[in-house]
Amino acid sequence: MRRPLHVVVAGVSGSGKSTVGEQLAARLDVPFCDGDDLHPPANVEKMRAGTPLTDEDRWPWLDAVGAWLGGHEAGVVACSALRRAYRDKLREHVPDLEVLLLDGDRELIRERQAARGQHFMPTSLLDSQLATFEPLHHDELGATVDVADSVEHIVEQWAARPPGVGGDT
Repeated sequence: MRRPLHVVVAGVSGSGKSTVGEQLAARLDVPFCDGDDLHPPANVEKMRAGTPLTDEDRWPWLDAVGAWLGGHEAGVVACSALRRAYRDKLREHVPDLEVLLLDGDRELIRERQAARGQHFMPTSLLDSQLATFEPLHHDELGATVDVADSVEHIVEQWAARPPGVGGDT
């Protein structure tokens, strides 16, 4: 098994971050945190109302996510981390951050969002998230995987890859 590090499972809402993150953490035998649980109430209410977050809304939340990761020897967190700048903010807390970026077909993700019901993030914000999305850069540790794959396949694919591999360009 690969050496567990600090992993952020990133992607737009509905891409499967929490499900993949929980199973990856179990597979690696490390703690898991759903970054949604670290949002301040004002952020949750803003998203629930269908208003996209601004960077000013995100910075304190990303600091909380990074602090959670940095407080563990190893761990997995589900966090949108859609832009390079957001992932860099997490790296301020955990320089060894690896990114498992979930990407895929817009309609598949929209269907998954609609099917999950009680989540505070409405499907109306998907387009703003996709507009914010930045792929991994070549110097970022991690990999991008297709959300159409099964959760089990994504977790095994990640667990089998060598640590420290650069991202997609």
